[in-house]
Amino acid sequence: MPKKISIVLLLLLLILVLIFVFKETPVNSVPYTPPAAPDLAGILAPNNLLKNSEIIAAGRINGPEDVAVDENGRLYGGTHDGEIIRIWPDGKIETFAVTDGRPLGLHFDGEGNLIVCDAYKGLLAIDREGNVTILAQSADGVPFKFTDDLDIASDGTIYFSDASDTFDHAHYLFDLVESRPHGRLMSYDPADGTVQVLLSNLYFANGVALSENEDFVLVNETYRYRIIRYWLRGPKAGTRDIFADNLPGFPDGISANRKGTFWLALFTVRNPIMDTIYPYPFLKTLLAKLPASLWPKPKPYGFVLAFDEEGNIIKNLQEPTGKYLREITSVQEHEGYLYLGSLHNDRIGRYRLPKAK
Repeated sequence: MPKKISIVLLLLLLILVLIFVFKETPVNSVPYTPPAAPDLAGILAPNNLLKNSEIIAAGRINGPEDVAVDENGRLYGGTHDGEIIRIWPDGKIETFAVTDGRPLGLHFDGEGNLIVCDAYKGLLAIDREGNVTILAQSADGVPFKFTDDLDIASDGTIYFSDASDTFDHAHYLFDLVESRPHGRLMSYDPADGTVQVLLSNLYFANGVALSENEDFVLVNETYRYRIIRYWLRGPKAGTRDIFADNLPGFPDGISANRKGTFWLALFTVRNPIMDTIYPYPFLKTLLAKLPASLWPKPKPYGFVLAFDEEGNIIKNLQEPTGKYLREITSVQEHEGYLYLGSLHNDRIGRYRLPKAK
């Protein structure tokens, strides 16, 4: 190659690098040093238990991030297309409702309404005929940017999360690299329609679940690998503490069977590349400028943990290949089964729990 052509190519390459470096960034990253990931050993040792799951509607649904079951055994899940689909026991699939957003967390209230956290539309209620009503879209004058998950107390109070007030569902990975707390935990009072902010400055506030006696509520901080506990009653009412810390993956949805067990869905195991660059804002800023296709990929993995109400891990269900079930984002216990949803997968898993001895 002639010398002049080589020089021109090097100059062009230098210009492209400079354009990339000085390109406006969508994030304002700060350093974060995560704890060393726990070994997958002991109670966390890999297993193939989730391969025993029945697969429902494979290839016929698109990203059922959360799953709810009604009194007739029909399954509900939100899709990427902004629909709530209903699956009958005989396998028939139909559209139950359309939100025109991205429905995530689902839970039935005491009146049979399906309460939905839609990432774009806010907190919604859907009646038995599929009619959609907006319950709330902001709190303290700050609009919801990423309404995520919920649980409902016996008095009808809805506890729910806004994962981020800065980045929406399409840009949730920016929350990961920015490492700033944009999430909130809130409550909605159905009697007067008011929303109260219980916790703010959460690091991607995700899954929400109430304790058996409803004296505390849990909320996952996905990008801190931990679960936060907020006390609702008793001497600690109005305070927070850490329920579980340094988890082996990214905590997503969490649910309670109201009998003393919490079920936690881990989207995937920890990513060594992300843990390595977390402390370096400059590297994270450069990463944010790249197309999402060039970001470190989550390992395909199926992972569910169970906790008691003291924060101890009591059960571990895995599918390490991710070929059968992967990127699990929700776990719901119903009549002896766990129903497993996924943000990106095309199926719902149903895992039969062993009968109590």
